[in-house]
Amino acid sequence: MDKKFWHERWENNQIGFHQQEINSYLQQFWSRLQLPAGATVFVPLCGKSRDMLWLLEQGYRVLGIEISPIAVADFFRENGLAPEVTSQDGIARWSCDELVILCGDFFTLRAADVAHCGAVYDRASLIAMPPAMRPAYAEKLQSLFPAARPILLVSMEYPQQQMDGPPFSVQEVEVHGLYAGRFTIENILTRDILDDSPRFRNRGVTAMRERVYLLRPMTG
Repeated sequence: MDKKFWHERWENNQIGFHQQEINSYLQQFWSRLQLPAGATVFVPLCGKSRDMLWLLEQGYRVLGIEISPIAVADFFRENGLAPEVTSQDGIARWSCDELVILCGDFFTLRAADVAHCGAVYDRASLIAMPPAMRPAYAEKLQSLFPAARPILLVSMEYPQQQMDGPPFSVQEVEVHGLYAGRFTIENILTRDILDDSPRFRNRGVTAMRERVYLLRPMTG
C-alpha cells in the first residue's frame, strides 16, 4: 500500500471506512484522557471524520493530517466551513477557527508540527496500515512526541485470512508490542460487532470485534 492507493480510494469514492455518525466510543471514553479544554487533539489519517467536529464542540482545538485533498475539501464543504488555505513547509494547511487539517503525508510530519498537541485520537489509522507498515506508523507517531501524549485508540480484530484490508485486523498482543515501551495500555472495551457489520459478513468474515484502548504515558 502506497500513497497512490489512498488517493485512488478517495477518487473512486471507495470510502466504506468513513463513518457518517460521531464515533460512540469517542463520546463515551474521551473524558478518561482528562485533557483540559482548549488543548489540541492530534487526529492522524483523519479523512473527513465528523469526530473532529465533536472534539471542537467539547472545547478542544483539533489538528488533523490527511493525504487526500478530496477528503479535506469534502470535510469543509460538507460541514459548511470556509477554510483559509495556506502553505506550511510545503504542505497545504487548511484552517477554520480552532481546526487545522494538514493535507500531506503523515510520515513527513516533524515533531515541531505537533508539539502543541496534548493527546492523540486514533480511530482508523492503525487499522488502516497493513502489518508491514504498522511498526513504522507506531514508531513515527511516538517519535513526533518526545514527551509521550495519551492516546485513545479504536482497533479491530477478525480472522485476517478471511478478508483483505483495510481495515486490517490488529490483535491485542500487537498493540502491546507497538506501544508498551512508553505507555501503560488499558483495554477499556471489547465489543462483538459482526451482527452490526453486514458488509464484512458478506465478505466471508465469521468473527469481528472492536477494542478500545487507553494508552497513558509512563511516568518516572
